[in-house]
Amino acid sequence: MAMVASMAFCSSATQHIVGDASGWVIPNNRNLYADWASQRMFTVGDSLVFDFLTGTHDVTEVSKDDYDHCHVSNPGSIITTSRATINLTSPGVHYYICSLEGHCMFHQKLAINVVMKSLF
Repeated sequence: MAMVASMAFCSSATQHIVGDASGWVIPNNRNLYADWASQRMFTVGDSLVFDFLTGTHDVTEVSKDDYDHCHVSNPGSIITTSRATINLTSPGVHYYICSLEGHCMFHQKLAINVVMKSLF
């Protein structure tokens, strides 16, 4: 019985394509990513996929302060190649930005709340 519950738990992970058809871009609508995130539930075990043209954008997870100020304290964690997949491994609020000059200031940033997955 535990094995069946475990398999159900693992098989229900969702892969979220950030921005859907828009992808990971400097948005025309400043609320694009906030609106996109508000329509989804993110759970531990899910993943985020950031689609962008390699060389034109990047993605990195940052602290709330870095998100608010469009700053990157840990530049070693920047993903520069497209179809960047980030696995959601812990609950809580997670923040992502494009670290290229000006992109975050023009709202290429995403905040999501990740919750623990329920077995029921």
